[in-house]
Amino acid sequence: MPSASFSSSRTSSYRRSKRKGSNRNNSDAYEPNNCQNIPAPNVGTAPGSSVTTANSSTPDTSSSSNSSGSNPPIPNTSSALTATSSSSSMSSNEIIGNSSSGCSSSSSNSCHHSPYDLRKKSYSACSDNWLGCIFNGASNSSSGCSSGTASSSHGHLHFSSSNNSNNNFEYLPARKRPRRTYSSTETSNATITTATIMSAAHYLQYEMPDEVLLTIFSYLLEQDLCRVSLVCKRFQVIANDCELWKRLYQSVYEYDLPLFNPEHGVMNFVKVEECEYANPWKESFRQLYHGIHVRPGYQDKKYEGRSISYFNTIQAALDFADEKNIANNSNMNAGMNVTSVTNSNCSLPSTPPNINEEHESTHESPSTLIFLHTGIYRGEFLVIDSDITLIGAAMGNVAESIVLERESESTVMFVEGAKNAYIGHMTIKFSPDITSTVPHHKHYCIEIGENCSPTIDHCIIRSTSVVGAAVCVNGVGSNPHIKYCDISDCENVGLYVTDYAQGTYEHNEISRNALAGIWVKNFASPIMRENYIHHGRDVGIFTFDNGMGYFEKNDIHNNRIAGFEVKCGANPTVVKCEIHHGQTGGIYVHENGLGQFIENRIHSNNFAGVWITSNSNPTIRKNEIYNGHQGGVYIFGEGRGLIEHNNIYGNALAGIQIRTTSDPIVRHNKIHHGQHGGIYVHEKGQGLIEENEVYANTLAGVWITTGSTPVLRRNRIHSGKQVGVYFYDNGHGKLEDNDIFNHLYSGVQIRTGSNPIIRGNKIWGGQNGGVLVYNGGLGILEQNKIFDNAMAGVWIKTDSNPTLKRNKIYDGRDGGICIFNGGKGVLEENDIFRNTQAGVLISTQSHPVLKRNRIFDGLAAGVEITNNATATLEHNQIFNNKFGGLCLASGVSPIIRGANKIFNNHDEVEKAVSSGQCLYKISSYTSFPMHDFYRCHTCNTTDRNAICVNCIKICHQGHDVEFIRHDRFFCDCGAGTLTNQCSLQGEPTQDTDTLYDSAAPMESQTKENF
Repeated sequence: MPSASFSSSRTSSYRRSKRKGSNRNNSDAYEPNNCQNIPAPNVGTAPGSSVTTANSSTPDTSSSSNSSGSNPPIPNTSSALTATSSSSSMSSNEIIGNSSSGCSSSSSNSCHHSPYDLRKKSYSACSDNWLGCIFNGASNSSSGCSSGTASSSHGHLHFSSSNNSNNNFEYLPARKRPRRTYSSTETSNATITTATIMSAAHYLQYEMPDEVLLTIFSYLLEQDLCRVSLVCKRFQVIANDCELWKRLYQSVYEYDLPLFNPEHGVMNFVKVEECEYANPWKESFRQLYHGIHVRPGYQDKKYEGRSISYFNTIQAALDFADEKNIANNSNMNAGMNVTSVTNSNCSLPSTPPNINEEHESTHESPSTLIFLHTGIYRGEFLVIDSDITLIGAAMGNVAESIVLERESESTVMFVEGAKNAYIGHMTIKFSPDITSTVPHHKHYCIEIGENCSPTIDHCIIRSTSVVGAAVCVNGVGSNPHIKYCDISDCENVGLYVTDYAQGTYEHNEISRNALAGIWVKNFASPIMRENYIHHGRDVGIFTFDNGMGYFEKNDIHNNRIAGFEVKCGANPTVVKCEIHHGQTGGIYVHENGLGQFIENRIHSNNFAGVWITSNSNPTIRKNEIYNGHQGGVYIFGEGRGLIEHNNIYGNALAGIQIRTTSDPIVRHNKIHHGQHGGIYVHEKGQGLIEENEVYANTLAGVWITTGSTPVLRRNRIHSGKQVGVYFYDNGHGKLEDNDIFNHLYSGVQIRTGSNPIIRGNKIWGGQNGGVLVYNGGLGILEQNKIFDNAMAGVWIKTDSNPTLKRNKIYDGRDGGICIFNGGKGVLEENDIFRNTQAGVLISTQSHPVLKRNRIFDGLAAGVEITNNATATLEHNQIFNNKFGGLCLASGVSPIIRGANKIFNNHDEVEKAVSSGQCLYKISSYTSFPMHDFYRCHTCNTTDRNAICVNCIKICHQGHDVEFIRHDRFFCDCGAGTLTNQCSLQGEPTQDTDTLYDSAAPMESQTKENF
């Protein structure tokens, strides 16, 4: 049987079938049980007639036939709206009368077969007391309903339990009543033939067009539609039409979409096509029907078939709600002392159940719901201390149509008791009079005090006060949920959370505020997710004075100062936020600030992506820091911090900059493709820099300068466009266990008083050498592997004086160690082998000390000393080298101490000379064997040309030749670069000049751009 419900859910068919199954065994006979006297609309009354029913003074002619068990008379149903016309004139209290009553009466043996029984089985009479379930209104009676006379509290409904059986059925729903004759008045004894009645009923139920019924139903209000849906299944289908309910819904609530209240504090608009309900408008009506409306001009209007309270002001609605709640509480307390009726089949709940008996109730005890309709509400002082729900109601953009505004004191205040209050879909303004002398630093649009946890939803919040904040959340136990709000264009702070307050803040737009978008201080700990904080005229989010909080997936951009600022012991957790396009920087942590910044995207800021200073110690972990207009991470002024697992790239200046005694831990980061350097440590900067990958930067991978002493361990520094690690201007520190390779310049450069410790590193693949020490550079290089560099493994020049101990320098495509231009140094216990040029080349007034080195397997000489240089040689082993062990140019006299072992060298130069070969034959133009070389004046050779002794004898026989000196060279005659073709050598080469020394290294020309 159709139910008088406002909605039907997906479970309705299951519950309906379950009820039908439970009654299937009793479908053969209808027995009016003890609840047959529950009030119901009088379908026997003509439209417009009195609601008053038959009583003892008007005898019913059918009483004797009913009592004898014969079929009751059939009522006239010629009017389609008989069931509703009489009841629609009742007030809501009359309709719901006796809805909380218990029922008890003697049972009857008479049977009733409804004409609709073939389509749907009847429920028991007790389960069809739908009028007690239509609306969540107040009950007018708590008394039991037993055998005897009962009436409504207003006297409009009367029934009797006398022997007149027809009266006993009169207050049942239409589908449960015995058929009886229609009478124009209650006292009429005229009857109409059964055939006529059956014809009218048949036409009404089967033949009247749906369009006509739909038009008739369109004149009904919600309560009448619920009643008429009980007549038959066809009426139920038509009365459940979505367009009917949409029209009704929008006339009451004005919304363009149905609004659902699935649980307390949750109000969701849902598109009709996405809704799970068959009739979303009706279901929304059901969920919201208990609401009170503030709609100016509607307070004095009365609607039959509707039970809605209207008020002109918010305060009047709140007062009414308070009185109603007090009355309900009193009734509940009184009801606890009432003895329940023992008949379980007839008992009803003391609180009217939900309108749709096929659904569970949305709230066991629904809170006060107030709808605030279109308008500007000024001067209303709202102090909310209970769990009310206050929501705007309008077409289009709801929040813009409803405005709450005050000029003094806070516009809305939540105080203790507002645990589950809700305000949504309205504009809330605080606009103080600029001429007023009253201070407003403690006045706000919304103020949420201690022990409050309201929900603020889809509100537009504006404040023109130049002090304070638009929204203030403060105090222990303050835990609001603010979501989908627009807090913008305020002349002060947007959102201020302080004094141990908490709360959840989601999907809010906080923008264009004069001060910070958000302040968090004094141990406040909010949760902020997926907010948009942008275009502020100050900082985006400012946590200070021990403020905390959890900030996740917020979009923070285009703020005038930093996107996120942390100060004075504040310790926020910032996760998966995007902080970008700041007019100053991205994150600024200073004055002992802390914080956890994890998995954020920090990019495109005008200054550094992250600033850390003044003893601050944040954790910067797993962030992407890129495309900054200056640096990536900037640590200065005794800043600290843990910088780990970040991806730092594409910044205009250094990826990480450490200066002025700052001492961070930098590890497991990728620092790459910077337009400047990778890591820049200067002005006595410190720090532990370990296990990072630094690569593909335009300038040096790591710069260390001006008294700085960082420690670099286990880093991979590679593929740079200049130097790998660059120490200059008294840069110091430790470089341990790093892998430094494939740089366009040297892997490591040390100059101008720098004195690092370089230990246990692999330095290889440099296009300009492995290590270059020049211009007074110092340093200790020990236990390193320096190999496969395009030029010398180690260069020492221009008064530099490093110490090299226990290194392996091998497989160089030039010499092993080249010392020239006054270079010094101590080379001790190194293994130098398999290098293309000399293992150690000492030239141009240099004077190193070589102790206990092993120099072997070279493709040229072991040690070569030339060009007025000298050396001190102590206890070295020089063996198995191609051109010889120790080769000394003219005028060279090294200091020999101890027993240097020079053995098993191949002496290929002497063998070639002895066999009459051109020395170019054994060297080509890549090696420089040491021997006597000459110049031919006849062939116009220059100072850069040299001719070996065999070519002088054969190719230049009879020419004007000159002996120059014993030195390292290759033969230009054999190379084919002279006028005469060499008689001892084959095809000429492309080389034009003899090189007396290895090619000079490229010195870094990096300039400071900070």
